Amino acid sequence: MTVTDETTVVGSVGGTDDGGIRGGLVPESVIDELVAKVRAEGVELVGEGSLLAELTKKLLERGLDEELTDHVGYERGDPAGRGSGNSRNGTSPKRVLSELGPIDLDVPRDRNGSFEPKLVAKGETRLGKLSENIVAFYAGGMSTRDIKKTLKRIYGVDVSPDLVSRVTDGIVEELKEWQTRPLESA
Repeated sequence: MTVTDETTVVGSVGGTDDGGIRGGLVPESVIDELVAKVRAEGVELVGEGSLLAELTKKLLERGLDEELTDHVGYERGDPAGRGSGNSRNGTSPKRVLSELGPIDLDVPRDRNGSFEPKLVAKGETRLGKLSENIVAFYAGGMSTRDIKKTLKRIYGVDVSPDLVSRVTDGIVEELKEWQTRPLESA
């Protein structure tokens, strides 16, 4: 889906004359600038490689960097970090699946390896409701291959049947417990 009508994106948000969006964090001028860029370059609004995917990537990376700043106790480039006992140590690539498609992140790390990000936790490979939707499809009786096809069609995400199985296996025990629980008397 490409943006063709500015009112679809901006007009319905309720902008104010002071350049901000009522109750929001993003100034309307920034939205106008992004919409103009989308129009000029023919960029997709949603999906893999889209404006929203890029914004999500940049916001997540910025948030992770802020978490690391809090963890090591100094700002990037601050001389206070020299000889502090723990310092920034570049980034590691990480791909997470989201409803916008796969997002490749550069996750910052520290020298001591003690940084435990909360925004995108270590080992986390899916953002948002992707796992919940896999479980819902499974609970509705869909096969792993049908779930794989549905995720590709809806989100543009190509997942393996093994991933679907791992997600559903994680809840099978809970489902069995719930199904065999004693019923409350009325």
